[in-house]
Amino acid sequence: MTAHPALRLSDRIAELLSDPANAPTAWTSRPQWPQSLAHGAPGIALLHIERAAAGRGQWEPARAWLMVAASTPVTRGADSYLYYGAPALTHALACAAQGRPGSYHNALAHLDDAVAADAVRRCERAEERIARGNLPALAEFDTIRGLAGIGAVLLSRAPEGEAIRRVLTYLIRLTEDIKHDGEVLPGWWTADGPSGQPDPRFPGGHSNNGLAHGIAGPLALLAVALRRGVEIEGQRAAIRTILAWLERWRDGHAWPYWITRENLTGPDRRPLAPQRPSWCYGTAGVARAQQLAATAIGDHRARHDAETALATALLDPKALAATTDVSACHGYTGLAHIAYRAASDASPRNAARLRSAVALLLDTTHPPHTDPDEQARNLLDTAGPAFLEGAAGTALALLAPATDTTPATPWDACLLTA
Repeated sequence: MTAHPALRLSDRIAELLSDPANAPTAWTSRPQWPQSLAHGAPGIALLHIERAAAGRGQWEPARAWLMVAASTPVTRGADSYLYYGAPALTHALACAAQGRPGSYHNALAHLDDAVAADAVRRCERAEERIARGNLPALAEFDTIRGLAGIGAVLLSRAPEGEAIRRVLTYLIRLTEDIKHDGEVLPGWWTADGPSGQPDPRFPGGHSNNGLAHGIAGPLALLAVALRRGVEIEGQRAAIRTILAWLERWRDGHAWPYWITRENLTGPDRRPLAPQRPSWCYGTAGVARAQQLAATAIGDHRARHDAETALATALLDPKALAATTDVSACHGYTGLAHIAYRAASDASPRNAARLRSAVALLLDTTHPPHTDPDEQARNLLDTAGPAFLEGAAGTALALLAPATDTTPATPWDACLLTA
């Protein structure tokens, strides 16, 4: 098996990020740097953990970056979430422990307790909100800041535990309709705008469809749990409810980022303009969540539709033209990783199309005759080392598709793509 040349870019980024002592103060001086999976040390550690577990690198850089991540008191409680604080460090350490069985046992035991206790408290607050008949905030349930993301950590660490069952129970309730201002809305409808703050452009709130901040995140967690044999009453029905909602708004091979009250009641029921097919909001994230869900419940038609939409979007020059960077969050490498993951679950015909998309995306990420050192340094200068939008995530997302090898650790559980 010959690796794709884009692997040289991944390797060079890892080399440039091998030593925390060389990190510029412009990065390390940020208060959230040690504990931010999205922007700081845990995300860089995750890159080196996966490389070491896959036999592409040494464990020393992973240990060094984990020491940075643990260098300050770990944030717990309401200010922590999958991408910051205790859940972020738990995810990184758990991936390291899988690569090196028996390591970090004591630290993970304490973190597991903290994450589970916080998840239960969040569920309690969410249940109280439901009982009052109020609409949720995106940060209550989404992947980045909410219970879908925290649930991904719990599912990995304690799939038989009470905390993950509480999270799944809450997410099932989230799919129940809610009556607000005299109108029946889906239970995940939020009164705020996509930023999570009040927004005059969204006077009636909105339903967010994205995998990062919308209902595709809960769908993915419900589906991944079911695929792993973790099931509670109502889980399959909740999956079908979300699938039906997304199918209602699908326009060919794309979905709108969000639905407004005007979209619900006005003549414009297809609010979609050309948008990038990214992990965070676009077709890649939504279609992968639907593929996981349809596979989990045995819905072959829905699985075929999701795979077809994903492959079509990733092979469509007009759709790809909306993508302008190489990041894991909304760039070419994130798309390549999702396409690679989706191909492993796809029907033979769609798997072949998705593998073609992977090759195209890798060529786009690292065109022929491109200097990997120059490209890596430029990426670090312009985008920084971040996991979601910068160099570390780019290097990490390249590994599986460029080597045609399943990840050695569940690093992408934090993306809810597997």
